[in-house]
Amino acid sequence: MNFLAHIYLSGNSDLLKIGNFMADGIRGKEYETMHPDIQKGVMLHRFIDTYTDSHPVFRKSTKRLHEKYHHYAGVIVDVVYDHFLAKNWSRYSDEKLEDFVDNFYRSLESNYDLLTDKTKGMMPYMIKYNWLWDYQFVDGIARILYQMDQRTRNNSKMQFAIEELKEFYTEFESEFIEFFEDLRQNAAQKLHSL
Repeated sequence: MNFLAHIYLSGNSDLLKIGNFMADGIRGKEYETMHPDIQKGVMLHRFIDTYTDSHPVFRKSTKRLHEKYHHYAGVIVDVVYDHFLAKNWSRYSDEKLEDFVDNFYRSLESNYDLLTDKTKGMMPYMIKYNWLWDYQFVDGIARILYQMDQRTRNNSKMQFAIEELKEFYTEFESEFIEFFEDLRQNAAQKLHSL
């Protein structure tokens, strides 16, 4: 899952959301010196990634892309699934997506001193271009995949995966809906145990 899902699955704690959001840039046990709720966010993030990568429905989605995008297929599906979370937001939350996103951006700004350097560097662009809000639009996903491709010096060819999203849109969406029900339940149990 990508940023939006990780934040959404973190419950109501701002610091837990931030820890879950920052976790990809935190290596090994570096998180153990951080605020306890940020630590929980990192542990939840790692659980979500492991659960997602081994789930048969997620693997079905990645298989559709694997021949063309190889090990980037999982990264692409993470972004695609965030699109379907944003698109179907009212199915999963009573809070408007716009309010959820704005509240998260404010919590990043309020807790700036607790952020990793990587997050501090990325945050202005994320807020300026409103990445989390943009997930709901196919054009927004196209921009995100293009930017990710640029970071791999075009080696990933991820920018072209927008074609597969359009071609297999219905299949990806139904797979997301099936998968996300499982993930929500299991992430909630993990969150409760932390």
